[in-house]
Amino acid sequence: MTVLTTRDLNRALLARQHLVDRVAMPVPDMVEHLVGLQAQAPLPPYFGLWSRLTDFRPADLSDLIADRTLVRGTLMRGTLHLASARDYLAVRPALQGMLEKALLSTYSKKLAGLTRDEIAAAGRAAVTGRAATPAEIGRALLEHWPGYDHQALSNAARMYVPMVQTPPRGLWGASGQPQFSTVEDWIGAPVAADTAPDELVLRYLAAFGPATTKDIQAWSWLTGVKAIVDRLRPRLRTFRTESGAELLDVPDAPLPGGDLPVRPRFVAAFDNLILSHSDRSRILDDGHRKRIFTVNGLIPATVLVDGFVAGTWRIADGVLLVDTFEELRPADREALAAEGAGLLAFAEAGTDKVEFSHAN
Repeated sequence: MTVLTTRDLNRALLARQHLVDRVAMPVPDMVEHLVGLQAQAPLPPYFGLWSRLTDFRPADLSDLIADRTLVRGTLMRGTLHLASARDYLAVRPALQGMLEKALLSTYSKKLAGLTRDEIAAAGRAAVTGRAATPAEIGRALLEHWPGYDHQALSNAARMYVPMVQTPPRGLWGASGQPQFSTVEDWIGAPVAADTAPDELVLRYLAAFGPATTKDIQAWSWLTGVKAIVDRLRPRLRTFRTESGAELLDVPDAPLPGGDLPVRPRFVAAFDNLILSHSDRSRILDDGHRKRIFTVNGLIPATVLVDGFVAGTWRIADGVLLVDTFEELRPADREALAAEGAGLLAFAEAGTDKVEFSHAN
């Protein structure tokens, strides 16, 4: 069985994520190819799409959220994702069991004595015909069950009932409290009846593979991944890592090889590029892991040099601040500065100033 090195996996990931070269692709097509972009913060999806698409403008995404082509709702790992409306309706049922299990692992004691169906019915009533904040949902359910924890009730309602977060939150240059509506009200259709996760796993491999069963589980939080993979084996090709672990993949997905040259790039905060594998060595050296995965759970925006995470970035007072783990080579620094000027223009920062520092 063919062995793929860490650099082979790195280049395959970057190619499938469209981070080797930007591409001309409709925004909904890119969002669907990536199986959504993590979006618990409103702005990272804009930067994630800028890093992958040619001539991308903020309005290209904002307009699609406003017209309901794209939505923000809870999907993989129980986190808010930007997805196409049709994807949300198709993917949410495959993840529903996982979401409910995750909910009860945290709130089972605070929900004791209540059934799923009665919470779902009350939660649906709280947002039908209107959008409501999590606090408003919790207060509405407290009217049924005084004395219960309002946060637990609100979270349960949003896990049991497929909901999406409505604008203006999520729009470029806009702000507002998170508000939720049912998919029936906002999208105009219910979620699909099919709960099988098989196609979802195939799409993950196309965008993030080759990957192990542990990687699939880390991305999705699905249980029973081995059984899913066993069903899919006739449709898969397999490889091995250098340590001997089995890698699963879809046929014909890019495998450009570890020698493919790649330019330095900027990656959005919370990007699934960083979050979607159990073994993240294909994108992040273990020695730098603690600098990215901190105790507060916030994943910073990162820079890639030679395809691997080499530091972080942020914009403050119109200046792009790049903090690298090590001193950069002059050529890499120049390439990042040029790319950074484009990032600042996209962010409407009003300057093209890029400042570098590095950790000791």
